[in-house]
Formats: sequence, structure tokens, C-alpha cells
Amino acid sequence: MSELQDLIRSLRPDKPREFDEERPIAMWTEKDVSRGKVVEAFVLILRTRGCYWALHSGCSMCGYINDARMEKVPDKAMEKQLEKAMKKYKGEKVVKIFTSGSFLDPNEISPEMQSRIIRSFEGAERLIVESLPEFIVEKNLQDIYQENLEIAIGLESSSDYVLEHKINKSFRVKDYVRAAEVLKSMGIPLKTYILLKPPFMTEREAIEDAVNSIIFASRYSKEISLNPVNIQSHTLVHHLWRRREYRVPWLWSVVEVIKRAKPKIGDVRLVSWPTAGGMKRGAHNCGKCDKKVLKAIEDFSLTQDLSVFQGLFCECIEEWKEYMDIQDINRFFV
Repeated sequence: MSELQDLIRSLRPDKPREFDEERPIAMWTEKDVSRGKVVEAFVLILRTRGCYWALHSGCSMCGYINDARMEKVPDKAMEKQLEKAMKKYKGEKVVKIFTSGSFLDPNEISPEMQSRIIRSFEGAERLIVESLPEFIVEKNLQDIYQENLEIAIGLESSSDYVLEHKINKSFRVKDYVRAAEVLKSMGIPLKTYILLKPPFMTEREAIEDAVNSIIFASRYSKEISLNPVNIQSHTLVHHLWRRREYRVPWLWSVVEVIKRAKPKIGDVRLVSWPTAGGMKRGAHNCGKCDKKVLKAIEDFSLTQDLSVFQGLFCECIEEWKEYMDIQDINRFFV
């Protein structure tokens, strides 16, 4: 195990929290797009044992292990979670099912339960589940395939160096490409997550990496989600943030990535829903302009119209530019 992996593991709490394995982690509704229209989306986070890679060491920014069970949740308990979810589901057109890991991992959710969960939402227009590339093989997809199914992969970066040395991802770019080709062969749309500002990168480096990664992922994806880092407890970025060695991305950086990347990816949808946006642990600016910048990012995500950013201004945009210049100077002299 590498020094980076050892450090990430050392930041975990000594004992996992106690959880009710028969209750989902969370459920809510939000806006999304289906068939060109803004619709309601139902979001369901199921409680499972969690991501296998997080149990090994995990990614530098991911604290979802904090909400994981760490032991496999029995099918009977998963059935109870599904029952509670179906009572909340009101026929929303878009359904997003998360597990703080990989929906397709049989050690998180048995193949039988995977199929049952998927079939429960067969009336939705879009049904999105997440998985690491390791579990995206034709055999795992055959029993759950239906026309509304989409698979999301957290590629994060198109740079193997960034994946290994800054994020500690479980896979490399070639593994993402292999999984994308499997999905294409089966006619299953791919949604790709790209991370903005992993640790150990300057703001400008992070912007460049995100733009390049979005352009790369657009070759394989129907939709790309730009995810600025937010501070989650017991993670490497939380450790660095508390030591004042890391700052979450500026919202201006989110806007910059969108404005530069969107014209280069054609009809591929590009969205961003910054978690904890405008708060100290999420992407933010000066505080005065955060709400209007977040509103512009949301409007773009729903419409794909770059004109929403026209006239968007705050005095702190100069501070953002100076911040990047100072980082560049400091990096030059290191």
C-alpha cells in the first residue's frame, strides 16, 4: 500500500457509526432534464456496505464511507429500504439511485436485489445508477437492462497521474474506456463525473485538468457532471483544509470550466450541481455573489445556454484572478 493510501486510511474514525440498515441514507427531489424538458427527479441513497475501494483506502476527497454500513446489508434489509423509497416516490420522470459505492457491485447489492430495484422504477424516463468500471461487464448488466437505464462513472480526471497521485482512484483511464465501450455495445447511455480541484493542484491547474477531462469524456458520454470538491469529514482534503493547505474551488472556476468546455463537446450535456455551494466547505466566492453565481450555474445545467453567464460579475473576480497568479508564482519558486 502506498504512503498516500496509508495516510487516507489513517484519517478514518476508529469505529464506524451505528446505522439502521433498513432505512435509506437519504431521499429527496430536485430539478433535472429528461427528453429536453425540466422535470422533477427523485434521488435515493441506499445504505449498503459502501465502496469496496473506500474499505481498502479510498479516494482523497470522498467521505461517503462515513455513511456506509461496512458489512454487507442483507437482502431483507434492502427490501425494507426499497419499500420505504417506493412510499416516497411520486412518479418523478428521473430517478437517481446512489449507494455511496457501486450499484453493480454484488458485494454491495446482490444481483437479485439489483434487478428488483431497477424493475421498481421501470416507469421512469431516466434511471441513473453509479458504478466503478470494474463492475461494468456485460454479464452484470444483462439481468438489469431496461431502456431507461443509464450508468454513471466517476472518472474524475483524464490524467492517470492525477488519478493515482492526487485522487488515489481505484482504476485508470483505460479501464474507464473499456467500461464505456461495454455500455455503448449494449446501448446504455453513460454519464461521467469530472472532479474540479483534487488536492495538490493549483486553481489554474485544476481548471485546465477539468476542461481537458470534460473534452475527453465527451467522446463516450451522453452527459457530464462537473463536481467541484466539497469538504467531507475524515478525508485527505478535510485534513489539508483544516491545516489551511487546501481551499475548495472558487465558483468562478466552475463558471470558467463550463464556458471553456461546453463549446467543445457539441450536444453532450454538461451540468454542475455544486454540493454545499456557497458554504465554507463547498465551492464559493466572496459570499456576496455566491447565490447569483450558483443560480447561473443551475440555469445553465438545466438549459445548456451559456448566455446565462453574460454580465455575471462581482469585484471578487479580481481576487480570484490574483489568487491564481499568486499560486502560480509560489509554484514556480518551489
